[in-house]
This record gives sequence, structure tokens and C-alpha cells, in this order.
Amino acid sequence: MAFISRARRAFTGPFPPCSYLASIRLSSTLTSPKLFISGLSRETTDEQFQEAFYPFGRIVEAKVVRDRATRRSKGFGFVTYTSIEEAEKAREEMNAKFLHGWVIFVDPAKPREYRPPPHRPESGPSETGFRTNKTVGWCGYNST
Repeated sequence: MAFISRARRAFTGPFPPCSYLASIRLSSTLTSPKLFISGLSRETTDEQFQEAFYPFGRIVEAKVVRDRATRRSKGFGFVTYTSIEEAEKAREEMNAKFLHGWVIFVDPAKPREYRPPPHRPESGPSETGFRTNKTVGWCGYNST
């Protein structure tokens, strides 16, 4: 019974759950003028993306991240403003808002982490003269 009353209070309290969650996301402070925007529609273009964030300040760069092979949007992007104050204003105004029918979330962008290049073993012939193909098996002449 206590669980039900707590659940009811969570959904019918003085604030709607969506705005409560949005306020939690806004609690961290910005340290750079670059914002990470998630939840974008797959059809959002770079131009539409820039137009949506233009009213909050001067934009240095607005980019929707796309898949290299298909050129389709991955559903997130980055916006860089000239100052942290402009980025903070955009974050407050656009977080948990609808953009092209999808709810977007605006968060501070994290610095890119260094990732070492993948280790690739030599693909040349071995001492027996055959090459090893890890996905298929042995490649080369089969004497059977």
C-alpha cells in the first residue's frame, strides 16, 4: 500500500515527472561552450539543426553526426557556441523539448577520449605459405 501511494505521489506531485527529470539533467554546470544533443530525428539536417539552436547565441559549429557508410543521422549531434553563457541559455531552453517530433536532450559535451588504434596482426603468409583469415578459416591451396 505504501508503495502505491509513493508511486502515485511521483506521478501526481507538484511537478510533472518529465520536468523533474529535465531539472536533474540541468544540475551539472557547463565548463565549455560545446553541447551534446541526443534524441534527434533521423531526418534532421545540419541546416535545420543550426536553425533550431540559432536563437540562443552565435554558433561556431552545429553538426549532426552521420554514419560513414549510409550517411544517415545517428540521432545525435553537437553545437558549439562562442561563450558558455550562450550555451547555458540554449541548454535551459532546448532540453527536453520537441524538435521535428522527437524529444531532444541537451547535455554538456565531454572531451573526446584517446583510443589507441586497433591492433592488427600481420596478414602476410606464414612459415607454411598459407595466410590465415580469422573470419573464414584457411585461405590458399588445399591439397585434399
